[in-house]
Amino acid sequence: MKKGSTLFLKFVICLIAIVALAWLIWFPQLEGRAANLDLISIYKDPLIIYTFIGSIPFFVGLYQGFKLLGYIDSDKVFSQPSVNAVGKIKYCAIAFSGFIMLGILYVRLFVQGDDPAGVTGLSIVTIFASIVIATAAAVFQSLLQNAIDIKSENDLTV
Repeated sequence: MKKGSTLFLKFVICLIAIVALAWLIWFPQLEGRAANLDLISIYKDPLIIYTFIGSIPFFVGLYQGFKLLGYIDSDKVFSQPSVNAVGKIKYCAIAFSGFIMLGILYVRLFVQGDDPAGVTGLSIVTIFASIVIATAAAVFQSLLQNAIDIKSENDLTV
């Protein structure tokens, strides 16, 4: 049962990564400012480049989640590499929300002519979700570290 559930979660992580990457590549072509631009000029837009750079923590976090599921598969969930993977997920979620905050500040302050209310609302929801993920990862990291410490104390006393 455990192998099946981790395999399913690995599949879900891969599916999320593929859909997110496809969306990052396809969406700039649909944007209103890109209506009269050629393919290369679309991807030279500073906001599009910033979006690609800002998505790096998202994909690193997905990769760390994939690695964590690999540790669970090999019964190494109570090990230092799994604590490190959860810690990296935490930092990736914080970095991702930071990139979104900076991007929405840029849109609110410097982009004229568009109504930023929808983008701001979606960004706030995404920032909130990232902070929830970072908080949960911090709690799991602390719990895993405590479990590892207890396990090492028990191994020394026996």
